[in-house]
Formats: sequence, C-alpha cells, structure tokens
Amino acid sequence: MDSRIPGFYKQDIDERRHTVADRANLSDEAVAAVEGRGLDPVRADTISENVIGTLEYPLSIATNFRIDGVDRLIPMAIEETSVVAAASYGARMARERGGFTTQVTGPHMIAQIQAVDVADPFAAKQRVLDAQADLVDLANDQDPVLVEHGGGCEDVQVRVLDTDRGPMVVTHLVVNVQDAMGGNAVNSMAEALAPDIEALTGGTVELRILSNLADRRIARARCTVPPELLTDDDAELEGTAVRDRIADAGAFAEADPYRAATHNKGIMNGIDAVTTATFNDWRAIEAGAHAYAALDGYSSLSNYEVDADGNLACSIELPIQIGTVGGATQLQPVAGAAMDVLDVDSADEFAGILAAVGLAQNLAGLRALVSEGIQHGHMSLHAKNIAIQAGAPSHLVDDVAERMVEEDAIREDRAAELVDELSE
Repeated sequence: MDSRIPGFYKQDIDERRHTVADRANLSDEAVAAVEGRGLDPVRADTISENVIGTLEYPLSIATNFRIDGVDRLIPMAIEETSVVAAASYGARMARERGGFTTQVTGPHMIAQIQAVDVADPFAAKQRVLDAQADLVDLANDQDPVLVEHGGGCEDVQVRVLDTDRGPMVVTHLVVNVQDAMGGNAVNSMAEALAPDIEALTGGTVELRILSNLADRRIARARCTVPPELLTDDDAELEGTAVRDRIADAGAFAEADPYRAATHNKGIMNGIDAVTTATFNDWRAIEAGAHAYAALDGYSSLSNYEVDADGNLACSIELPIQIGTVGGATQLQPVAGAAMDVLDVDSADEFAGILAAVGLAQNLAGLRALVSEGIQHGHMSLHAKNIAIQAGAPSHLVDDVAERMVEEDAIREDRAAELVDELSE
C-alpha cells in the first residue's frame, strides 16, 4: 500500500473515501460506517451516562507516512484546522530518507496500592517484598486470559513516600497487558491485593488504581530530513537556515516550560486526533505524556539537532498507553473502520505509529513557525470557515476564501463584504 497520494486534498469526499477504501482494502461494512453516523444513540447509551445524543468529528486521512518500512494511511478526527495537513507534510519530509523508525519498550502498566498509617514503613516495605511471589500469583489469578496470552503481573515494587500526611507505603504492580490499554486489568489486580497489602503493612489501604505515568511503556520515533527539503521560497530562507532555526526552536522548548507547553501540545495534536478516530483514551495518553515531560522539570518530548552530514535529525520519546483489543473501539463502527485503515497487529506497533505521527506533526509545525509563521498556513486553511461564518452561500465559499487569502485579509468582516460583492 502506497500512502503517497498526490492531489488527495483536491479530490471530493466520495473520491477520497474510495481511494482510501481501495488502498486500505476496506470492507463494504467499514466504508458504510464511514459514510454515515457510526454511533447510534442506543449504543452510545451503553458507553457513557446521561446520553442525549452523539457528537461527530470530521474523519480525515493523513497521507505520506512510511513507518518502519511500511506505508500507512493515518485516520485522524479533530476539529482544528491544519493539523491533518501538517501531519501529512511532516511525513512527506521524513519520507525522503526512508520515513520514520520506531522502537517501543513493551506494554507494561503500573498499578499503585497506597497504604497509610503504617507504623514501620521501611520494615513494612520489606515484608511486602518478601511476599512478592505470592502477590504476583494472586494478581495473575484475577486475569487468567491475560496470562494465557503471555501477559500478567511480572513484578512487585515498593516505595516509601514522605508526605505532608505522614509516610505512605506504595506498592507497584508491574503488569504486562499485551495488546490491551490495560486499565481494567491492572485495577482489578490492585483491588484484589488490597487486603493482603493491609495485612503485610499493618496500615490502611486507600487508593488502588493504575498510574497513567506509563514510563514502562515508552514509544520512540526518529527521522532524518535533508536541509534542501526545508527551503522556504516564500520567506526566502535557505534550507540550512530553516534547519538551524528548527534546532534552535527545539532547544528553546527543552529549556523553557512556557515554550515546551505549546511545543508538546503540537505533538499531542496529532496523537490525540488518531486516538479520537480509533475511540481510544486520548486523556490517558495526554496525562502520561505531560507527566513524563515534567519528570525533571517540564521540557520538550522531542529533540532536533544537526547530524554529521548536515541533516536535521528529529526524535521523540514519550509514554503511550494504547490498545488494539478491549476498550470501546469495537462499539463504534467508524472507529473500527479507522482501525482497519491503520491495519496494526499489536499495541506496540500502534504506539510506534502514534509516536511517528506526533513527531511529524511537531516537525511540520516548527518548520512553519520558524519560516512564514504559523498563521499563514493555518489561516489560509481556516478561510473557508470564516467565509461560512460570514454567511457565504455554498457556491461562493471557495471564491470568498481565495480572495481573502490573496488579500491577506482573512477576517469575518472582509468575508461579509466579499459575499455582498460577489452576490451582485
């Protein structure tokens, strides 16, 4: 499958849908799900509470991605203009030198069991560690299916925390969740072990729940971009100048949390859009990513430097807790179709793809920021929205948007004037 589709954005929606269906070999059921409302109110009522209806996002496809030697079409659901275009552009730059290479540490999640009012916390820590084998067995009794598939609790670790409320003994269960996101599995294990932890520590167990700081589940991606691909003719900047500016922008984000917050938001634009499209828990990934970025003082999740050959070397590292089984994906037909488009075989493979999407998004965003500025491309794509808001009828939307872009006057008042002018 070739993810390079020149002129894809020029096709109408039906043409795009058929192009993707053909390249991703989608079933008739998947195509039908994408064509209409995928989540009916009855099914929605089983997913959430107090349901009164459903909310739809645009479902888009980012092109040009080659990840670990495999071409991918990337489904993205997002309301923000220019995100999908940026991801596709970042992937096209990376594609020149083979695309993205990824590495994932494995699908391990942590459950925490908090014990308070422990008289001898350090001795209690040792008692818990002495019972490690029995605790692992008890944890694995809670999910024999996971164990049969090669997963399960693999380790028990204990920390003594000094808090304003006194010392706390916190037990960590390290669980291989295989291809699941893992929340339900690790939470069930923590609940089951709570009485034993109380008996071993002599304290009271209060919280027993997973940690979304999934630092045992790290995904990394990298790519190389030759400077000639970074040249910006509009801004009259040579590729080497843009390359150096991107490296400077990366260093800025590494050193300053004010910049890093927006820098990392750009990364998550892409990752969140894919997880939304596939009905995965983007909030968990957001929490883990930002907590990971803050471990040593809040900093960038990505890195940009110039390699020995003068190319821009780009890399990213962040925790990604994602699943291909369980969860709500199977309840949402469009999300199921999005997973068919992705065609992933494991949670690790999915995590690597998400890291690559985040890096592509960030790379394209920085390239725009350091050259023509982020508003140039963003507002050009946003011009149609402005035209519609100004009351442009459907047959004038494109004309009004094009005129505003030509005039560099992408404003609702100017759109309203152009509607009147072109309607005469």
